[in-house]
Amino acid sequence: MDNNSKKREKTIIRTSIIGISGNVLLVGFKAMIGLLAHSVSIFMDALNNLTDVLSSVITIIGTKLSNKKPDKKHPFGHGRIEYITSTLIALLVLFAGGLAIYESIVSIVEYFTSEDPTLPTFTIWSLIIIGAGVLVKVGIGIFYRIQGKSVKSSSLLASGMDALFDAALSFATLVGAIMAYTLHWYVEGYLGIIIGIFIIKTGIEILRDSFSSIIGERHDQEETKAMIADINSIDGVQGAYDLILNNYGPNKNIGSVHIGVDANMTAKDIQRIEREINILMYQKYSTFMTVGIYAVGIENDRGNQVFDKLADLIKDEPTILQMHGFFIDEKTKVINFDLVISFDDKEPEVTAKRIQGALENEFNEFTFIIQIDKDYSLS
Repeated sequence: MDNNSKKREKTIIRTSIIGISGNVLLVGFKAMIGLLAHSVSIFMDALNNLTDVLSSVITIIGTKLSNKKPDKKHPFGHGRIEYITSTLIALLVLFAGGLAIYESIVSIVEYFTSEDPTLPTFTIWSLIIIGAGVLVKVGIGIFYRIQGKSVKSSSLLASGMDALFDAALSFATLVGAIMAYTLHWYVEGYLGIIIGIFIIKTGIEILRDSFSSIIGERHDQEETKAMIADINSIDGVQGAYDLILNNYGPNKNIGSVHIGVDANMTAKDIQRIEREINILMYQKYSTFMTVGIYAVGIENDRGNQVFDKLADLIKDEPTILQMHGFFIDEKTKVINFDLVISFDDKEPEVTAKRIQGALENEFNEFTFIIQIDKDYSLS
């Protein structure tokens, strides 16, 4: 594990431990108040904080497991375990939301079907403790979100969002307690249902984001652009294309890129460039990069005519995002090039065939081979 990974792991574990400590205190105080005041909403709020303790424990375990060294069965490492822990946290959030709604409905039914309905009995000190708990929960949520963004931890971000919604639940519980204390109104059951719905909504969003990460998402566009700019800045590179990045956990990527180099460049010079790219990508972006080569250079007028015609044809095709890798084999009279076609084009093969046909009609001495590339990182 490199220094950045160690620092990231320490940050996540330290943040989680702080969250666990705060939540354990909240569980103890709220459970005591709930039992003494006979308030189902306060007791359920304490149970909800207990699920936060479990989610933080899951985050710590997931972080430790995700930083295990690669092995024969998992040669790309274990980084994606963090996405699985986010999924588990989402399930805990959904459970907490569902439980809050269920217990709130039970509370409403019992209150209105009871022959002698009684309101929870609160003291001013219990209200102060509940209010302090709201502030603590907001602080934990903001702290989690800040730390999660700084180390790109989906688990911390999920826990932070959960904590902020828990603060909303606790605030609603406080409002209900104040109304019961001052106005003798029963509202806590209704507030519990409303907040429970919002908690379930959050759980679904976290679950959706976790599944999306597991499936594989487009890489961050700003970082992709920065990578291409850095590769293009290396002496001898005449364009960077086909950047593909496969994510194996936060800050753990394996990728490939094609670069254009002068057709007359020696293998030794090309290897120098390839090594520079490898080192740069690993040190700056934690990415293992494989480099492919395109030879750049058109050696005769006929080739330039084909290239210019191709450029004109592409202008009339809005779904073609880029052309690169243009190469003429003079011996076999074969011309190869790649077209990056947008995902908006539902029939990319038809588009490529249209370009190929137009070229063959005008330059029938050549055979044209078109490689259709997917838009992995351009848009």
